[in-house]
Amino acid sequence: MHDRRTKFYLDKQNRKWLGVCAGVADYTGIDVTWVRVATVLTTIFAFQPLFLIYLVVGWVAHAKPAGLYDTTEEAKFWQGTRANPRRSVNGLRSQFRDIDRRLADVEVMVTSRNNRLAQEIDALR
Repeated sequence: MHDRRTKFYLDKQNRKWLGVCAGVADYTGIDVTWVRVATVLTTIFAFQPLFLIYLVVGWVAHAKPAGLYDTTEEAKFWQGTRANPRRSVNGLRSQFRDIDRRLADVEVMVTSRNNRLAQEIDALR
């Protein structure tokens, strides 16, 4: 099942014409100016049917829902996830391993016979 935050949407808020370039920029995390420049240069010098593809995508794709991301940090996370899902999963796995290791350290500290810790707890009472 796909999360709605991993889909491509037209970005009507940051659009210049149909919002396709702004949507590509939002989807990939690339600056929208560079996407627009690349689109224009590619259309003029390399691949003229790109203009037709642009029109079709502008007609077929859905507009980005309001409130798709709660924060800028969340938007950056989902852009990274779309760009490289494997790296995102590996990053999360690494964070969970670190949390698990720290939790194991706390568990050892609490369950071990630690006189200094016991004295500090008694001093707090």
